[in-house]
Amino acid sequence: MPPVDRICHLPDALLLRILSELPTAKDVVATMVLSKRWEPLWKSVSKLVYDDSYRNIDDVGRFTRFVDRSLILHEAPVETLHFKLTQKSLAVDIGVWIAIAVKCSVRDLVIDIDCPAILPRSLYRGSKMLVSLKLKSATLMDVSSLPSFLTLKTLSLVSVKYPGDEFVRQLLSSCHVLEDLVVEQCLHDNVTIFTVKVPSLKSALLHKSAGRSTEGEDGFVIDAPSLEYLDIFYNKVGFCVIENDMPNLVKADVVVSYSSPGVTLSSFTSAKRLFICLPNSKDAYSVGTVFHRLVHLRICTCETEWLNLLMRLLNDSPNLRHLKFQKCHEIEGTRPCWNDPSSVPECLSSSLETLEWVGYQGSKEEKEVATFILRTGSCLKKVTIITPKSSDSDKKLEMLRELSLSFRRSPTCQLVFD
Repeated sequence: MPPVDRICHLPDALLLRILSELPTAKDVVATMVLSKRWEPLWKSVSKLVYDDSYRNIDDVGRFTRFVDRSLILHEAPVETLHFKLTQKSLAVDIGVWIAIAVKCSVRDLVIDIDCPAILPRSLYRGSKMLVSLKLKSATLMDVSSLPSFLTLKTLSLVSVKYPGDEFVRQLLSSCHVLEDLVVEQCLHDNVTIFTVKVPSLKSALLHKSAGRSTEGEDGFVIDAPSLEYLDIFYNKVGFCVIENDMPNLVKADVVVSYSSPGVTLSSFTSAKRLFICLPNSKDAYSVGTVFHRLVHLRICTCETEWLNLLMRLLNDSPNLRHLKFQKCHEIEGTRPCWNDPSSVPECLSSSLETLEWVGYQGSKEEKEVATFILRTGSCLKKVTIITPKSSDSDKKLEMLRELSLSFRRSPTCQLVFD
């Protein structure tokens, strides 16, 4: 029996699942020529991806007609509808397609545009059924009042332009069950203070473009007490104010390459995992703050004061078990200064089990820090040192020899070089 005939004997539910995995709607519709069994199936596929760049589609009019016709002829509800548009002339059609999508009761809508496009107000009218909405490089229209997004749980806003600060505040406030939020602010998006006040929010990624040069205030204001994961990034300009505690926070990534009084780690005491890149150690968090739940700590070594921040966190994280150093950003500045502390942090003598150092170059300060941890880490089980691939072989051998001397004082610890 030919392969196509064998596939045809599969139940409809399985065939529809196979069709939903095809790259684009054009591929899905093309299966109708296989046999009479396949001819009507495409009309019941729950996922459609329209990509005008796929297979070098250069006839814009033909692509538009294909989208119009296939959406109108589709018979079953479309759960996922994805538009990948690169042709500027197609931007005017997106309003019609969104209107059709609303009638199809789409639950997951993705609009990815490589050229400026204004999304119509019909997008808001279809909010009652949406569970996931992902927008990229789009402009949102202003409305007198926003409807409630009663079922929206996932919202992604990448390089989106808005009517203003108040619109953003209203938009997020109307998402009563929102759990996952992704925001990547672009240049000239008409928003300076991005307010995230969502009681139901569990995960938030909030990034500002490195090229932003807004005058005055430019930052995030967060009021999300249910957050479990928070990722914050801004460079040169920006601030982040967290208005309420986050008792459920499990993981946080905080990358701030600018001296700002707005972000402090005092709001992150519930986190079990932290990744930190901060320019100042003194203002990182208030005196008396203790990170009782912190188990995994990763510190970026690009900032001048990373050693001071490290010692503060070691002293204030009594249950830390895993420590990682990694230079994630290239920032020119003075070399950090290391002074042997007068006392050993509690975590080094009672809980720290692993140390991983990515990009170890064997500088005087790095050697002193590594030696201190190897000498005082009573519970260490494994230390992994990863040197840059460009390191001179003789220099690398010398670095390893120096660390090995310290390692001999910790015979129960495994030292791994890479």
